[in-house]
Amino acid sequence: MSEARTLPPGIMIAAPRSGSGKTTVTLGLLRALQRRGLRVQPFKCGPDYIDPAFHAVAAGRSSYNVDSWAMRPDHAAYILSDASQGADIVVCEALMGLFDGVSRPGLWGNGASADIAAATGWPVVLVLDISGQSQTAAAVARGFQGYRDGVTIAAVILNRAGSPRHIRFATDALERVGLPVAGALPRETGVVLPERHLGLVQAEETAELDSRLDALADFIEAHVDLDKIMGCAFRGRMEAGEPRPVPPPGQRIALARDAAFSFVYPHVLAGWRSAGAEILPFSPLADEAPDASADVVWLPGGYPELHAGAIASARRFKAAIFEFAQSRPVHGECGGYMVLGAGLIDADGERHEMLGLLGLETSFAVRKMNLGYRRAELVAPCPLGAPGDILMGHEFHYSCVLASPDAPLFKLENSDGEALQNGGSRRGFATGSFFHFIDR
Repeated sequence: MSEARTLPPGIMIAAPRSGSGKTTVTLGLLRALQRRGLRVQPFKCGPDYIDPAFHAVAAGRSSYNVDSWAMRPDHAAYILSDASQGADIVVCEALMGLFDGVSRPGLWGNGASADIAAATGWPVVLVLDISGQSQTAAAVARGFQGYRDGVTIAAVILNRAGSPRHIRFATDALERVGLPVAGALPRETGVVLPERHLGLVQAEETAELDSRLDALADFIEAHVDLDKIMGCAFRGRMEAGEPRPVPPPGQRIALARDAAFSFVYPHVLAGWRSAGAEILPFSPLADEAPDASADVVWLPGGYPELHAGAIASARRFKAAIFEFAQSRPVHGECGGYMVLGAGLIDADGERHEMLGLLGLETSFAVRKMNLGYRRAELVAPCPLGAPGDILMGHEFHYSCVLASPDAPLFKLENSDGEALQNGGSRRGFATGSFFHFIDR
């Protein structure tokens, strides 16, 4: 039976394309609203580990991903309502362009941020990069109005604005088409975000990041009408059935957690805990062994290529995992999968010996992007489920596979329904793949 879940007042920060300034606006806005004493709940549309880590520091609350392609609507509605309990306002950051998604629908949409805006009713604040244009910005924004039923453009924030005359030309044109301008951000080189590839590492080093976020909040406060932005926020609601819990991989889960193993979606951990599982974190970089009483070891993704030497020399960690895998399951996602392999070649061409529980050999010496949604059918039992189970998720890595001699774990398809290679590996109790699990 379908029911409507009521959501706090919220807005979505979106743009016509990537690189328009969504993240700058979102982070500065989160910190600025938090400094006003508001309880601000951040969300991120689509698969992304980097931005939510920044969100969490900026807002002081965990940021959750919501997705229309790889996440059931009941699960998305539950995450949105549960995480935002007690919040005064929600700020949801879009991905890419507002209407950008894949060509074929997944569980209930094509992955576009507009799916989330339409489902919740939260209005959109559009960030427009107006460098190299003025009145034409109104024509761009006009195209967003009425493009999709249920998606409302409430206001515009101009980015990379020049002179007051430049701002006036763009503002007058936008207001003529019924779009209020809530702020204009000048071309600014003094406010710089941490380097994106190392984002999660720096997001955990909050002393430096806090000062940068405060500088972003100062920047937003100086150039954006926060009262006008808050006035755009509208109470949301989402129709969905009662969510089915995703079973955890074990009752006691030993989870690798440090700078090399950072990529774990908060909704996955929350789901495990709500099902009664206990999370037992340990640090391979500190040469720690997993809790001996654990039922399963989970090695998430992250940046093992930046710490390959430390992992290779972590003798206690390696010996403990090898012993654990003789009788109990060990699963690796992406970076964790590479660590389960025999060897990893870093960007400088140096090979580092990994755990050797799988025969996988990977290399970063030649970078190749592998990116996209994935539909995975299990062909063997593992901590993710039983043979025949369908899992939804994504893949995002730059490594090349040099050898993968073990039996596959999945039948893997992309978002177009095309069969893919690299369906993971299994050997004994060790399993892994580049696939990041989102829902099933």
